[in-house]
Amino acid sequence: MVRVETPISYIAKRWTPSVRTAKRAALTAVVMSVFIIITGGAVRLTGSGLGCDTWPKCTDDSLFATPEQGLHGAIEFGNRMLTYVLSAAVGWAIIAARSLKPRRRGLTRLAWSQFWLVMGNAVIGGITVWAGLNPWSVAGHFLLANCLLTVAVLTWVRIGEGDGAPRPRAPGPVRQLSWAIVATTVVLIVLGTTVTGSGKHAGDSSDVPRMPWDWSAAAHVHAVAAWVVCALAVAMWFALRVVDAPVDTRARARDLLIVLVAQGGIGYVQYFNDVPEILVGLHMLGSALLWIAVLRLLLSLRERPVAGTGIPAPTAAGDLPEHAAAH
Repeated sequence: MVRVETPISYIAKRWTPSVRTAKRAALTAVVMSVFIIITGGAVRLTGSGLGCDTWPKCTDDSLFATPEQGLHGAIEFGNRMLTYVLSAAVGWAIIAARSLKPRRRGLTRLAWSQFWLVMGNAVIGGITVWAGLNPWSVAGHFLLANCLLTVAVLTWVRIGEGDGAPRPRAPGPVRQLSWAIVATTVVLIVLGTTVTGSGKHAGDSSDVPRMPWDWSAAAHVHAVAAWVVCALAVAMWFALRVVDAPVDTRARARDLLIVLVAQGGIGYVQYFNDVPEILVGLHMLGSALLWIAVLRLLLSLRERPVAGTGIPAPTAAGDLPEHAAAH
């Protein structure tokens, strides 16, 4: 049986990127995943959600935005075009992951899953337009973008690791606490969509349906979840010092606390100032950065050594983890 060579396999045969280059490719996908979340929020906050009133074309007769659609059409169409930039970043990450030697099939599959998430979210975006910005599909669109961000971060971190079985870097109760932070942060992000779905920024100047509950009540429930995440993050910060966890893991806990403080401050300021668009946009950026911080903390609590060596894989720029280098 003759094996058909694909363009990606052709490149992989002739190019072997360094770990540093592959990590940069994966990081580009992470950055673009955050950027697409922010620009998607900008579409809603500027009332441009129906700037292109159909999908995949912008109008029934034109693939592109027309002068008659004005600024709203240009903003919505511009956001659609950014999907191609995101796809290019994901494609670079796929090629880099596939080209590493020796071949790492699990890592390649992880990178490819980003592509399918991009395609799936493009379809949900189209359904959202067809549904007239139904708040439930808008929420699904945002949550799937966060799924893409999750896989992008996992790919980025995994490139700098080996493929051996994961080994814990902290006691079991500490690792369980990290999973509790992950779970409550997921709840926090989901509750954030209920605030958005019932709030004033519907995404278009026309009569867009909203979620059937009071926006202020949803914001209060969201705030309670945020305080729970904060309490768990503080507990983690103390726990890591008690167990003398590796320096880089303690740094991840510190980063999480910094993001939480900033995000909480923005949240309260926007609530008491009638949710101005610029602060809502910053809050969406903070949401993405918070999720990245949570994932990096979770992943820093284990290491994957290079198979057969017992030596932890480089974490960045070919360096050993700080706690390993000390031995």
